[in-house]
Amino acid sequence: MSDLAFRLEGDGSQTHIIASRQSYNEPKAVLPQEETIQGVHVHRVWSTRFGRYKNYGRVIDYLSFYVTSMFCLLRLTKRDDIVVAKTDPPLISVPAAVVTKLKSAHLVNWLQDLFPEVAEKLGVKFISGPLYSPLKRARNWGLHLARQNVAIGEKMAEYLRSEGIPDEKITIIDNWVDGEQIKPVAPDKNALRKEWGLEGKFVVGYSGNLGRAHDFSTILNAAKMLVDSSEIVFLFIGGGVKMEFVKKECRENGLNNVMFKPYQPRERLSDSLSVPDVHLISLNPALEGLIVPSKYYGVMAVARTVMFIGDDKGEIALKLVKNQCGVTIKEGDAVGLVSAIKKLSSNKGDCERMTETFGEQCVGVDGLKESIMKWKMMFQREFDLDFIFEQ
Repeated sequence: MSDLAFRLEGDGSQTHIIASRQSYNEPKAVLPQEETIQGVHVHRVWSTRFGRYKNYGRVIDYLSFYVTSMFCLLRLTKRDDIVVAKTDPPLISVPAAVVTKLKSAHLVNWLQDLFPEVAEKLGVKFISGPLYSPLKRARNWGLHLARQNVAIGEKMAEYLRSEGIPDEKITIIDNWVDGEQIKPVAPDKNALRKEWGLEGKFVVGYSGNLGRAHDFSTILNAAKMLVDSSEIVFLFIGGGVKMEFVKKECRENGLNNVMFKPYQPRERLSDSLSVPDVHLISLNPALEGLIVPSKYYGVMAVARTVMFIGDDKGEIALKLVKNQCGVTIKEGDAVGLVSAIKKLSSNKGDCERMTETFGEQCVGVDGLKESIMKWKMMFQREFDLDFIFEQ
């Protein structure tokens, strides 16, 4: 969102962002209420501060944010403005749809995931029951009302079509990373690899959110099988609701071949993402078409091999086949994961050749410039972007 907002502002549009005053991992943090960053006007509204780690607290935080953000949006929005609604918190597109209808503005839904389907597939009890159908109807009302719905993958677009959203209201734009900011760093030049004592190791990494949508049992079982292989280390960089589960499993099973590091600052992402020789990405197969793991794009930017745990016909699996940049392992197949890790660790030349074949290509296909250009083309097609910027 920051990348898109900064580039739209740089082209002459007046851009506002409405956000929470909380930090992602620090609900007690208090960010400035008003701020201008690179010309973009940021408005941070009040909400409760229970945090992301308990469902009841998260729901209360969301409800309070819906109310305050809706009032802020009502105050800011004028006729013919373009309102881009993301999907965190879930269903924020519904109050955005109400405001755009009242103000004769235009709504674009930017769909990073699809709620309430994700919650239902993950077994969230109060969503799986009587609330599911009315929440889904409300979400679909917002999708139909929108001028455009931006899906982040073909599978997601297929699902939207199956829900009756007209094809002319769907635009597919991949997520991205800035290939100028995030680049491959060679192992012998990587300060973090040295700082973390990983020189000479074959590092199997997982970077980002350890969330409910991801499978970690397959990874942990593979780590158990490789616990005596001293040259292979599993590295988790990030946080999330599953982090304590993963740490607990490692303690109870004596997995001294697993290392944990917190989220790294943006300026160190090139080093951080380049530490692993291969990256693990996982997604519950039931969530295909509802989520596309965005960590894939960061891995592409640093030209590392991907081991995807999930549906071999899913969005990421198909990208790996197309770009020849990794392998897919079925969920629960720890033996297959161990075999793939051993094969690459024993012949790093295969790993290096695989990264050479896709590094620049994938950054070019899924990079920031190309994706921002797709956004601008969509705005121009739907809203006469050039005219808006001139005004």
